[in-house]
Amino acid sequence: MRILLVEDEPLLADGLARSLRAAGYAVECLDDGQAADTLLLTETYDCLILDLGLPRLDGLQLLARLRRRGVRTPVLILTARDQLSDRVDGLDLGADDYMTKPFDLPELEARVRALIRRAQGAATAQLSVGDLLLDTVGKRVSVAGQPLALSAREYGVLEVLVLRSGKVVGKSQLSECLYASGEEPGPNAIEVYIHRLRRKLEVASVTLRTIRGLGYLLEPGTSSGPAASSGRTPDAA
Repeated sequence: MRILLVEDEPLLADGLARSLRAAGYAVECLDDGQAADTLLLTETYDCLILDLGLPRLDGLQLLARLRRRGVRTPVLILTARDQLSDRVDGLDLGADDYMTKPFDLPELEARVRALIRRAQGAATAQLSVGDLLLDTVGKRVSVAGQPLALSAREYGVLEVLVLRSGKVVGKSQLSECLYASGEEPGPNAIEVYIHRLRRKLEVASVTLRTIRGLGYLLEPGTSSGPAASSGRTPDAA
């Protein structure tokens, strides 16, 4: 999942970005409200963590611009402003959550998870498709109660597919969720992860299908089976 962190305190931004990356997020950092506004004209994110006291364009002004443009990205305001009027203004302008500094990192990560889940229509941290269960807090996966070992990237791909189960997810969407701007995944990276997931999900009552020309679809049903995953890696969508 991609997060944009807009924070002009370098030490705080660096520490928070490191922690979020360790939790499996693709994080990009900006220290300027105007630069963030420009970036958000062309880039999409799963969550925006927004300071208010920013150079050139205040965080509340940035938030107001985003909502006027119809950008529905979940926004978590993270600021030293702790007056009731500040919280009311932020929430009324379209923020989804509001935290004041100093803050506890586990709570912030929990709020980010909740915002992303709600944006995808998921109510709890336990997500399931068929007998496949994904724990978004512990980053664990099980099938019929038995743990399923996945690499960090495999888990990232699967989390996106589970959150959007029953919907086609394009290869570019998966790449955007897994990699920050500037990261250069291999040309067949997504196909490789899909191929590996198919093999590992053969024991689950789910189907991971390639919708040619469109992307990938995870849905309840029979497993992909050996025939679907054997032979070729290039699940070109």
